[in-house]
Amino acid sequence: MPAVANNGPTIITGASGLLGRAVLAAFQAAGHEVKGTCFSRPSDTLIQLDLTDEPATTTFLTSLTPPPRAIIHCAAERRPDVAAADPDLVRRLNVRAVAALAALARRLGAWFLYVSTDYVFDGRNPPYDVDAVTRPLNLYGETKRAGELAALQELPQSAVLRVPILYGPAEKHEESAVNVLISVVLNSSAKVKMDDYQKRFPTNVQDVARVIKDMYELEVSGKTEVSGIFHYTAEQQMTKFQMCEVFARVLGASIDHLERVGEPPKDPVATRPDDCHLSTRRLRDELGVDVSHRDFEAWWRAELGGARL
Repeated sequence: MPAVANNGPTIITGASGLLGRAVLAAFQAAGHEVKGTCFSRPSDTLIQLDLTDEPATTTFLTSLTPPPRAIIHCAAERRPDVAAADPDLVRRLNVRAVAALAALARRLGAWFLYVSTDYVFDGRNPPYDVDAVTRPLNLYGETKRAGELAALQELPQSAVLRVPILYGPAEKHEESAVNVLISVVLNSSAKVKMDDYQKRFPTNVQDVARVIKDMYELEVSGKTEVSGIFHYTAEQQMTKFQMCEVFARVLGASIDHLERVGEPPKDPVATRPDDCHLSTRRLRDELGVDVSHRDFEAWWRAELGGARL
């Protein structure tokens, strides 16, 4: 596919969510015309759209004049336990909606980027390069991998960006599996068992948004075709218990109410991989994209300094 010729806006799905808000802000700050869609929390600047309603999605995208220049697909059901509880819903959103969006991007001549996850891997042989064998351990990971394949089948020039567990500026702590640990740390009256075995690489959504913006700018410049699978991650490894230790230091709080758990539960709702560290080599070496990242503790010290929690 040659450089995108459309002059319409870039569409960002899931723009009311943790990552989508950051991507929307990054594109706006760079002077790009964008429109954000959301399933809930509509506003003056966000268009409410149920992506599982294919006719409504088709009507919205085909009515844009001029046609969209790109579609950045951030919306997803990201919670493994929720995915396990409602398989049909998660397949409609994480697979069928992806296929429909990629097909519309092909029809409209728009660049398509799909945000995926490190959970497409089983966590046994890190670090994972983009061509590593996928072996998801839970339904969430299975549907995200199926979404990747659907996007690339409908539009082979699609870009897929896999990312790990995310954190960043949130409207409520529950938006992120990292941010929510603040509430756990501060609620000293509740005894909680905390994972100290799975190796994670918490990554700031503002860094992911910058990377997506850089990929988009390379694509529309016509200098480089940005297609296929890419990985982006921060490089600071920590367990959820270690994240709680960081929050305790930043907030001057105790974590005596947390019980350190050194091995996974015998009967989890959704099995999670132990270590899905991603290699950013292709993003860095082939595209020349800056793969640096914010320091976890330093960002939280700045974010929580004087914050009302």
